[in-house]
Amino acid sequence: MPTFAPDAFHGIHAIVYALFDAEERLDRAAMRRQVQACLACGVHGIAALGLATEVSKLSEAERRTVMDWTAEDTAGHVPLGLTIFGSSVAEQVAQVRYAERVGADWVILQPPAAGSFGASEYIRFFGRVAASTDLPVAIQNAPAFFGRGLSAEEIRDLVKLHPNIRLIKGEGPVVDIAALIERTEGRVPVFNGRGGLELIDNLRAGCRGMILAPDCIDHAVRAYEAFRRGDEPAAQRAYERMLPAVVFTMQGIENLLCYGKRLFGARAGIAIHDRSPALRPVEVGDAMVARFAETLGPLGDPSEAYP
Repeated sequence: MPTFAPDAFHGIHAIVYALFDAEERLDRAAMRRQVQACLACGVHGIAALGLATEVSKLSEAERRTVMDWTAEDTAGHVPLGLTIFGSSVAEQVAQVRYAERVGADWVILQPPAAGSFGASEYIRFFGRVAASTDLPVAIQNAPAFFGRGLSAEEIRDLVKLHPNIRLIKGEGPVVDIAALIERTEGRVPVFNGRGGLELIDNLRAGCRGMILAPDCIDHAVRAYEAFRRGDEPAAQRAYERMLPAVVFTMQGIENLLCYGKRLFGARAGIAIHDRSPALRPVEVGDAMVARFAETLGPLGDPSEAYP
């Protein structure tokens, strides 16, 4: 049974990177240190196997390994969400079953990677996968990244048909997220991503929180906590501190995986290796990463504060 109920999900959740060694194998020690660093920053949840985890480069066995490791390292301290990747209902259901076994608190369904279809086909697909589990289910709606997605009205219809679809993971501008919240009448908690762009305005619009890669996660947590206690000036200062780095890294998923991961590594003291095929860093990008890492400070440094 899940440890946390979806009504309690809020705040800044870290979606972990896939960290590899020099031979392009998943690096157990680095993955553990990543989760530990995120927990030390005060994240409100941990997630794995999304776009930042390079899920499409992982074999089925590796996806299960990441589930095992993340569940072990999170150890019930915060809600654990696992993204479900697969091109068929059967493949996604098998991944959901494994997520249940490792103790996930919720699963996040991505549209199947195969083909491009009308909304009704995705509604049926998501509905069949959701019907296979008692876990709370979220839909990841990221048409800008996947090339396919659902409108706010279609999401509203989907959640009416399947009551265990309890959350939405958006990846869009705050104006689109605000429209989604309005059209679903605020009945389905919405998390946004996009590296934390427009973080404060997402919260103002009614977002329950953000799901972000960990390169700036400590500053995002500070911004959220300040907003939550009603100190919007402090929230804005924390957001402004991270914003230049977020703008740099979020110029596409491959850019995030190249430079966002290296920014995380520089701040956390973890060597970063790519798994081919990958965007390779250039001198200008490496120099920017170094400057951002110096400005942001070591990951989770308790001395970091905002006047």
